[in-house]
Amino acid sequence: MAQAAAPPDLYAMLGRKAPVLDIIDVGAMDTGDAPPYAQLLRPGLFRLVGFEPIPEECAKLNARARPGQTFLPHFIGDGGEHTFHLNAAAMTSSLLATNHALVDRFHNLGELMRTVSSRRVATRRLDDIPELTRADFLKADVQGAELQVFRGGRRLLERALVVETEVEFVPLYKDQPLFGDIDAELRAAGMLFHTFTGFAGRAAKPVLVRGDPNLPVRQFLWSNAVYVRDFTRWAGLDADDLLRIALILHHQYGSYDLAALALLHHRAKGQTDLWTPYLTRLTGAPPQPPSL
Repeated sequence: MAQAAAPPDLYAMLGRKAPVLDIIDVGAMDTGDAPPYAQLLRPGLFRLVGFEPIPEECAKLNARARPGQTFLPHFIGDGGEHTFHLNAAAMTSSLLATNHALVDRFHNLGELMRTVSSRRVATRRLDDIPELTRADFLKADVQGAELQVFRGGRRLLERALVVETEVEFVPLYKDQPLFGDIDAELRAAGMLFHTFTGFAGRAAKPVLVRGDPNLPVRQFLWSNAVYVRDFTRWAGLDADDLLRIALILHHQYGSYDLAALALLHHRAKGQTDLWTPYLTRLTGAPPQPPSL
């Protein structure tokens, strides 16, 4: 399907029918980049609970919090006690120890991931936190401990609609679960892989690309992976959840094809026909609905 015009503003199309989104951010530190739900922070239309265990970073987030945002200083994991490794670059800190045998082979990794202090901490499971009742959008970025987060949040994951998680393809941390492990866990929870948001890596020493130590050659090391509730089973979702999926995929990822599919299922439930005007705007012509 070719896109013939600028995509519509789906929030504007829905108007007062736009549902509130429940967003969970595990690893909410402000790294200077927009969070992967920035397009969904519409006033009055979201509730966000974020977790950032480094006290100074959590305080910064709460000082700038908008209405609807709450940040808590919890370590999210499997509910057990673990060693937290505070690294030279705070954003690389982890419940797992740095795998220097690997990261020191690449430019500008070992230095950032050098541990400056360690301490024992108690983790909390997502499923045990009373502030969390649902996860329309769940983001996880905890430097190799994402599998702990998902295993401690299986109740929430049963109804999660979209998940974006950092994944690694090689073990940057010792005994780290990799992309395949994360994929298996999320598929078991009824999610399907949707897309990667980009790939990151470094050049192996001593090769340097254009003098920039942050540029890779071909060895990608990590990415963010996006999963959606199994789209072959959307007929079983309620109408508002279908709208939530459409809003997230349309506005955050530009995934107009799956957003349209969600709107088609929404129409099939006897709801207001949003699919026809949506497709008409995208293609420039009134569409013929396919069978579901």
